[in-house]
Amino acid sequence: MNMGDHHSEVSSTPITPRPAMTPRLSTPPMSAPITPRTKTPMVSTPPVSTPITPRTMTPMVSTPPVSTPITPRLMTPPIISAPPSQFHSPSLSRSPLLSFGGDHVEPASKTPRSRGSRTPSFLTPIIRTPRFITPLGSPIRKALRLTKLDPQDAWLPITESRNGNAYYAAFHTLSSGIGIQALVLPVAFTILGWTWGMICLVAAFIWQLYTLHLLVQLHESTETGMRFSRYLQLFNATFGEKMGNIFAIFPIMYLSGGTCVALIIIGGGTMKQFYLTICGGVACTANPPTTVEWYLIFTCAAVLLSQLPNLNSIAGVSLIGAITAVGYCTFLWVASVAHGKLPGVSYDPIRASTEVGRVFNVLNAVGIIAFAFRGHNLILEIQATMPSDEKHPSHVPMWKGVKFSYTLIAMCLFPLAIGGYWAYGQMIPEDGGMLAALFQFHGRSTSQAILGLTCLFVIINAVSSFQIYGMPTFDDIESKYTMRMRKACPRWLRAVIRTLFGFGCFLMAVAVPFVSNLAGLIGGLALPVTLAYPCFLWLKIKKPKMYSPRWLINWGLGTLGMGLSAIVVAASLYVVIDTGLHVSFFNPQ
Repeated sequence: MNMGDHHSEVSSTPITPRPAMTPRLSTPPMSAPITPRTKTPMVSTPPVSTPITPRTMTPMVSTPPVSTPITPRLMTPPIISAPPSQFHSPSLSRSPLLSFGGDHVEPASKTPRSRGSRTPSFLTPIIRTPRFITPLGSPIRKALRLTKLDPQDAWLPITESRNGNAYYAAFHTLSSGIGIQALVLPVAFTILGWTWGMICLVAAFIWQLYTLHLLVQLHESTETGMRFSRYLQLFNATFGEKMGNIFAIFPIMYLSGGTCVALIIIGGGTMKQFYLTICGGVACTANPPTTVEWYLIFTCAAVLLSQLPNLNSIAGVSLIGAITAVGYCTFLWVASVAHGKLPGVSYDPIRASTEVGRVFNVLNAVGIIAFAFRGHNLILEIQATMPSDEKHPSHVPMWKGVKFSYTLIAMCLFPLAIGGYWAYGQMIPEDGGMLAALFQFHGRSTSQAILGLTCLFVIINAVSSFQIYGMPTFDDIESKYTMRMRKACPRWLRAVIRTLFGFGCFLMAVAVPFVSNLAGLIGGLALPVTLAYPCFLWLKIKKPKMYSPRWLINWGLGTLGMGLSAIVVAASLYVVIDTGLHVSFFNPQ
């Protein structure tokens, strides 16, 4: 076959239309072999004066003679043009146009490549347009990383609304950070004494505030673009789902569901005390509601309020809970200090008869102090309600809210522990702490209005705390539905889920009404979530230089936290077994 025949054969083949190819270029058929450049100098080509676009670099296009110089017009902006669907796609999945891995652009072609043919990498065009000019410049790329969210988050109650701010963060943190567990702080002082009690209280406050700061910083990653909106999600992403199921899921879910059970016991019992206080003990003696009925009344109020859709919607509830928490803490320590020390009060630490008993009593007191600081399992969830981008990351307003709230928490807990121990010493009741002591020792000498208002504030705070502590469980249950059904949970099903959860906690409160007496044991179980896990998470994610100060601090605190957790749990069990526990299943008093 001569050169003329070859040309006529190629010309008779129908040309496949291609979107971005110059119409005058001829495409050889797929079955035709590609003749090397060096042996086909006479192949007919388009006129040299025609500008060559980047599409001519595909292996199926006839190549111009090697001697033809490539003009600068090859690097014109059309190579980064794209269909509108790529620019306005709701998904931020990786595509050639949204790729952050480099500036090389693969030539798009719908024509299948033949085997053995590949465009050399040195022929791939490189974008010379400055990054700050293109719509996908560096700031936009970083913003895309920070806004790469899971679409399922829009269906779940924690992340359904992301318009939170520093004020909302302060309300939620304050409402979840102060609770009825703070009222038993003077009980720990009866074991530790003044010196060690203050040392442990200050050390625990600084320690938990440091781990709180770590969690706020770990909420969002600028490297991967992920926002870890839940404590368990962060733990599983860092250490794996298997490790999360072993070490994290039980204490985290226990701090959610178990705290709700304790709130029903405390709230229902305080409702009974409030009823007796208001009636004066005369008109109420005919046929007052039983303790179980008070539990049921409290549960109905909590379940009714739990129908609010998401975490941001309960910001007002958390504000009321925070105000009442500060109010009843202030009432209790001011009223106790105003009445002065009890006659014959003693500040000598209580000693057990054996050396082992003394050691375990001390560790049990440390667990009570650890239990006084709670809410770390909710910090990531609270921060998830805030918007975040490159210029305004969520950790800035979150940390402002945390600093404000923990300033108020310190102003409540320290006077409560110091004033309570000063007023009652060793005589403070182990069951009920400051609230029980106020009614026991100053019930007749204190105004009924102050006593009633204190009880009312405790009840309101318990109902408010129930909402925020139940939210992680609501979120987890609804996530199972959305993952399976691929749609949002309907309102009627959401109402059923929250109602069943509330009355399930009620049944547990009736079945195990003595759970509030296990403050030391609960504090030991929750201690890793508060004091240990954030240190290990920071080490795994941030990877600091070995033996640097931050590396040593986090390893030391994390290891100490895990050791204290195991020892405190063992000590609490020993104290319960040694001193005895009034167990009354299905018989709340």
